Amino acid sequence: QLRLVESGGGTVEVGGSLTLSCTASGRAPATNWYRQTPGNERDFVAGIIGNSGTNYADSVKGRCSGSRDDPTNTVYLQMNNLEPEDSATYYCNGVTSTGGDYKNYWGQGTHGTVSS
Repeated sequence: QLRLVESGGGTVEVGGSLTLSCTASGRAPATNWYRQTPGNERDFVAGIIGNSGTNYADSVKGRCSGSRDDPTNTVYLQMNNLEPEDSATYYCNGVTSTGGDYKNYWGQGTHGTVSS
């Protein structure tokens, strides 16, 4: 069982920045960030995959940067030039694989609000 704890949410003004963190209780080769607003589905934001790199949703490409610190099992999502549309609860998703059996784990979420 992998436990994920997010932090770093808060309220910023338009054009501001947030750095979200997700610390896992163990190693997750792939860690993703999703976000969700009330009444909507959870949308992919960014993926940080081992040493293979990162990928981003088109809506945040160029404004976000993901990174990981393996010794602490922590991944980060730096979000810049924030827009009101970025207001959401951000969830960390850790993916583990054992013998080809993939499991998904989720954190409790951290909320970010971008005020105009």
